[in-house]
Amino acid sequence: MAFAADGEGPSASMLNMGLNALWIMVAAILVLLMQGGFILLETGSTRMKNAGHVAGKTIFTVGLVSLVYWAVGYGFAFGTEAGEGLNKFIGIGDFFFNPAISAGEADNYPSTIFFVFQLAFAAVSLSIAWGGFAERAKLSAYLIFTLIFGSVIYPVIAHWIWGGGWLAEDGSQDYAGSTVVHLTGAMAAFAATILLKPRIGKFNKDGSANEILGHNQVFTSLSVLLLWVGWFGFNAGSAVAVGDGFFGYVAFTTQLGAAGGAVAALLISWLVKGKADIGVMLNGALAGLVAITASCAYVEPWAAVVIGLVAGVLVFLSQAFFEKIKVDDPIAAMSVHGAAGVWGTLANGLFATQALVEKVGIGQKGLFYGGGGHQLWVQFESVVVCGAYAFAASFIVLWIIKQVIGLRVTEEQEIIGLDLSEHGNYGYPEALKKSNVSV
Repeated sequence: MAFAADGEGPSASMLNMGLNALWIMVAAILVLLMQGGFILLETGSTRMKNAGHVAGKTIFTVGLVSLVYWAVGYGFAFGTEAGEGLNKFIGIGDFFFNPAISAGEADNYPSTIFFVFQLAFAAVSLSIAWGGFAERAKLSAYLIFTLIFGSVIYPVIAHWIWGGGWLAEDGSQDYAGSTVVHLTGAMAAFAATILLKPRIGKFNKDGSANEILGHNQVFTSLSVLLLWVGWFGFNAGSAVAVGDGFFGYVAFTTQLGAAGGAVAALLISWLVKGKADIGVMLNGALAGLVAITASCAYVEPWAAVVIGLVAGVLVFLSQAFFEKIKVDDPIAAMSVHGAAGVWGTLANGLFATQALVEKVGIGQKGLFYGGGGHQLWVQFESVVVCGAYAFAASFIVLWIIKQVIGLRVTEEQEIIGLDLSEHGNYGYPEALKKSNVSV
């Protein structure tokens, strides 16, 4: 009506900006809603006595990381005032982010919406890390680690690859975060599992493992569906534009990768165990999604299927490996997000096509398309450096927390459950009573 009143319409650039803004905002909402998937995944994969704790601390830490990322994390990831030399390693600027209230004529999208989108990614990486803390960490440890992870662990890696840092200059291809988001969270989880040590009753004296079953497989199945849907915001949203509809192609390859992971994981578990393991299949779907995240904009459809199939087999083998070396990973974070994240990042060095590389404008074509080993080396470099930094930084922070205030609840608190010991109430008050706390 306003346009009609003054006889003028919006310019083509403003219309394009508005469409971009709308799509990025929808994608950001989808990614943020993935936290509902993480709540159900961790709750369903653990025991009833910890259900309220799992759900509540997820909401609390999403709130806390939002404040931290606004204050300093976004500035370290995407700030542009560091100077040419320092900018290779860290961003400076935009601390306590205070953007313009609307986009200008020359902008592709409002900076406010880009911030919300990137914040949702940081929150996902943090929630991945919580898999290594599950059922035995103090609430205070979650609080302190959130402050550090959201300010200087995740943002530094995001800057290296997405913020114009040295790996970006090398041509590292990680379209939506197999390394930046998933491997970073998984390495933090790995550090936590080492320092926290296994849950009571997980391993016997002879080294054999006991299966500590989650209490609700329906929750875990629903969580995977929620995460799967949210992933379209995660991957397709990373186009940060409507343009010619390229985000649709990204969504297409994402679906193929997820499907391949789910099918391969179910079949390999059926073949090896003699029974089709639903939990493994669910992890396979997530592993396929994690793996295709780096390559969804760079590979042809057949390659997306192969990437998903390999991820589904890999997550099954990885879970068995971590259990064999006595690492207690209740949510399989290191397998789903770590092993699959590594594979997905390396896969670009094999399957990236010339046409899609030119479309995205980052890096070179992969080995199988005549690119030689250059892009594969860059992808390997990204995995090693980012994984090592995320693990070392997380380990140091968690080790200091352990020495100063302690990481793990007492044996008595762990036995009665974190719902009661940390919060004074049960997530299932009608199902659990003080006389029955071993569930």
